[in-house]
Amino acid sequence: MSVLVGLTVMLGMLVVVPVGLRLAGAPELDRIRRWWPLFAVPGAAALWLPRGGPATTLAACYALGAVLLALHALPRLLLLRRLPTSRAPAEIALLTALVTPSIAAAALVAERAGHPLLGFGPGILALTVPHFHFAGFAAALVSGLVCRTTDSRAGRFAALSVPLGTLLVLIGYFIGDRAELAGAVVLTAGMWTVALLTWRSIRDRNRDRITRALLAVSSAVLAVTMVLALSWALGEATGLPHPTLTWMAATHGVGNALGFALCSLLAWRRLQNRTDHEGRTA
Repeated sequence: MSVLVGLTVMLGMLVVVPVGLRLAGAPELDRIRRWWPLFAVPGAAALWLPRGGPATTLAACYALGAVLLALHALPRLLLLRRLPTSRAPAEIALLTALVTPSIAAAALVAERAGHPLLGFGPGILALTVPHFHFAGFAAALVSGLVCRTTDSRAGRFAALSVPLGTLLVLIGYFIGDRAELAGAVVLTAGMWTVALLTWRSIRDRNRDRITRALLAVSSAVLAVTMVLALSWALGEATGLPHPTLTWMAATHGVGNALGFALCSLLAWRRLQNRTDHEGRTA
């Protein structure tokens, strides 16, 4: 696993997932969030060991935490039918966020063991790990937060587009590039909607300069990185010239990790802190 991919995955494991779980607004996730370092630290250590038994064992520790997190999705799924139609998209986005780290963890275990998984070699598996931390977990979580906050048709579309787009991309791994392209189109439309709503609605409501700056950076970066994702998927499906995977990891991957995911979560954390403070002083 390259240094760049390893550092990106570490950010997802150690920062993005626990901060995202705090933002989810689900008290039942507090325990797994507090335990998360017990799983994430071994998982991060696994990234820097040679492929083999020790790295695989440490990766399996992370997989255990990811599975425990995914199990929280089941009771929420059973309650989904009772929710009003307007609230369902945000909940579906959160369910997606809870499940996607387990997909990343399965890819990590196989990659660290040096074995193919479902026909995919270690190279593709290494890129699958950050993809499902950021295009999966972070994108789903943020789109759900945007949906809750804006309470609009556009917000509900954004929240649903991430689960649907992620599923289509996953299916595309198995049935062909055209399904993956369809997933990229859906995911890009949803993420552009998230960027637009963040810029025009959520950002404009806040006077705090740091929060506004973080939201502005996340929106601008997201608009650019999704163009890269769409161009890569289009090239894979049609044979047109497109960026290499190495170049995508260095641009789309790093941009999504730092510019979108990290800036978004830091901004939403500041918004949450302000709301909590206002609630205590009211």
